[in-house]
Amino acid sequence: MVIFGIDIRVYFLLFMLYSFIGWCMEVTGKLIQYKRFINRGFLVGPYCPIYGTGAILITFLLNRYTNDPFVLFIMAILVCGTLEYLTSYFMEKIYHARWWDYSQRKFNINGRVCLNTIIPFGLLGLFIMYVSNPFLIKNIESLPEVWLNGLFWTILVIYLIDNIISGKVITSLSSTT
Repeated sequence: MVIFGIDIRVYFLLFMLYSFIGWCMEVTGKLIQYKRFINRGFLVGPYCPIYGTGAILITFLLNRYTNDPFVLFIMAILVCGTLEYLTSYFMEKIYHARWWDYSQRKFNINGRVCLNTIIPFGLLGLFIMYVSNPFLIKNIESLPEVWLNGLFWTILVIYLIDNIISGKVITSLSSTT
């Protein structure tokens, strides 16, 4: 299946790559801050799906703005800021826990988003559209069909199993508190 000229398997692998990169950024930030490893992901595996989702939303929704970097920057902030806010809201409602809280920072909205976290979304949006997507899409699309299928199905199965296990763990934790 092809969406906007790109195979759905390519989008999924992009999603997983950006989710892994986001996890690395989060873990590195906490390693620097606390001098110890903290798994920042909601899931067991090394990925933060909010980053992958943000990157795919940028890819889907903002391609038409690549001729104007300033508009692309602002739109990436709006798309990812909205994603971060809604993710925080729904995770709190579903799991009765907050994964992040910016209420002590200036220019925050209900502690779910704040100015110093949404500005990097704009910069990452520029990086995604001008640098990483062209490189990653070209390389993923150049994979032989057997490799593309193998990677897609293997990573999809691992990801789905991780979601099931993590969902059960979080649900059991939240039901005991």
